[in-house]
Amino acid sequence: MKLSQCIKGRDNNFNLIRFIAAFAVLVSHSFALASGIEADPFTPRLGMNLGAMAVDVFFITSGLLVTGSLLSRKNTLEFVWARVLRIFPGIAVMDFLLVFGLGLAFTTLPAAAYLKDHQTHAFALKNLTLITGAEYMLPGVFASVPYKGVVNGSLWTLPLELDMYAILAMMWVGLWVLGSLREKLLPYCIVALAGLAFLIRFYIHFHVHGERHVESTRMIYMFFTGATFYVLKEHITLSRRVFLVALAALLLSAFHREVFYVVYNIVLAYILFWIAYVPGGFIRAFNRLGDYSYGTYIYAFPVTQSFLALMPGVRVPVLILLSAVVTLTLASLSWHLIEKRALSLKASPGKIFRRVTGPNSGRQPVQAQ
Repeated sequence: MKLSQCIKGRDNNFNLIRFIAAFAVLVSHSFALASGIEADPFTPRLGMNLGAMAVDVFFITSGLLVTGSLLSRKNTLEFVWARVLRIFPGIAVMDFLLVFGLGLAFTTLPAAAYLKDHQTHAFALKNLTLITGAEYMLPGVFASVPYKGVVNGSLWTLPLELDMYAILAMMWVGLWVLGSLREKLLPYCIVALAGLAFLIRFYIHFHVHGERHVESTRMIYMFFTGATFYVLKEHITLSRRVFLVALAALLLSAFHREVFYVVYNIVLAYILFWIAYVPGGFIRAFNRLGDYSYGTYIYAFPVTQSFLALMPGVRVPVLILLSAVVTLTLASLSWHLIEKRALSLKASPGKIFRRVTGPNSGRQPVQAQ
């Protein structure tokens, strides 16, 4: 079965996959936050923590779906508008709740001093736009927990996600001068960028000590791997046999960290997309619930830190359970009250303008392009 046959509709397992990935980040962070060390039980064996692998799943998935969004719309403005609606309404509400709810509740500073502090303002403004990066700390908040001072460390991936959208959009706009050749050349550009990022990623891993300062290369590789699968969808077959071979290779490679690293980077995307599109039946019922992955991702970290502040020394399994219950509640509210309603506005900006002004605004409506 060709990937192009599967990719057309919305009947897939991406909601479930992304939710599991977001929950995996919660689990990984629970170990790290409880100990103050950026590691979980997977790190010693694989050289990677569970949270990092989950983020890779997010970026590969995003690469495929976002590239499909741009190439199907063929309109940069509508593409940007759709991305804004997906990211910013949810993050804006979270930002407000953390600054004026959680922050005021947990800060050791007087309320007036907390609200006047420049770090409070930086947290509120930077995380509202994410253009200049994310801010992770609020003054006097979580000063006594093992992972001191960090309110929402999960936000570090969101500016990188926006960077990937920007790179993709700029490639599309940059090829505008080529007219009809744009759609033919863009796939080559995407594949070339993914290949270059792949080579740089491997060079850094095997020749540069410490990869922390080059996370952007990792994200570019993962995102544009997903994008490559989209532009090559007519040539990719989702085969059960290939999937099983890839999965077996990944599991067997776990016995050696460096071998795992190589195999993981090569087969992860294929395994992910096979699981997303091929298995059907009852697991597709998860789609009826909605997409709780984004809410889970942006709320899990501060919820976990809150329990560590309220219950010093809490055991990790208990921490995971408590954090999961509260985070899932917040994620559900975020989806049904904020994100889902925002996404309903994905119509073109021209249509939204007409909704606001109304049919009797006295202006001739402009046809959306």
